[in-house]
Amino acid sequence: MPRKPAVAPSEDIDQPIPPTRPMSPAEIEELFATFQKANPEPRGELHAVNPYTLLVAVTLSAQTTDAGVNRATRPLFETVDTPQKMLVLGEDRLREAIKTIGLYRNKAKNVIALSDILVREHGGEVPRDREALEALPGVGRKTANVVLNIAFGEPTIAVDTHVFRVANRLGLAPGRTPIEVELGLQKVVPKAYLLHAHHWLILHGRYVCKARRPECERCIVADLCRSPEKRLPMM
Repeated sequence: MPRKPAVAPSEDIDQPIPPTRPMSPAEIEELFATFQKANPEPRGELHAVNPYTLLVAVTLSAQTTDAGVNRATRPLFETVDTPQKMLVLGEDRLREAIKTIGLYRNKAKNVIALSDILVREHGGEVPRDREALEALPGVGRKTANVVLNIAFGEPTIAVDTHVFRVANRLGLAPGRTPIEVELGLQKVVPKAYLLHAHHWLILHGRYVCKARRPECERCIVADLCRSPEKRLPMM
């Protein structure tokens, strides 16, 4: 198998201060029941029209906001929605289409290379297999987990900076690395919530449990949180 021409950059992961005691099974059940009640069918925020465009979008999203990726990919995916069409477009025109996205040169190289492999080795289809996905240029474990979850309905948990922060802050699945947190979450999240767990945690971390200043005053699970970083208004 050919070497990957470029490596996807690793995502910066902040290191929150976890509480002294991990959440209990009863607290974890209550946590996810609360998330489910508030948002029964959470969705990823990256624009995609099929598994291939999802794979491309997630590959492009490293160290970039979903909104920034969507601004570039919405017009692109109107005409380029298969690996065959991406190869026809070519790397030069792809770079021009995504030049507003950070690290766009390496990302364009990866997208063209992974599209070529999909055509040559997978019949133009996105494989429903972690090993095959992670063998693609620019695709790491997090990207593979997102594709397996959203495109194929697998109960995987993609640990980005938001999931890492929330899992540690709450004492849900404390860990020093994304893989430690992912494996911890797989063990403690009740089976009924696994399919949507990473979406709830991502959205909570992105919009409420923020890195610099968590908005505890509007957190729907504040009563379960024992984080040293917890901030609630004085009564």
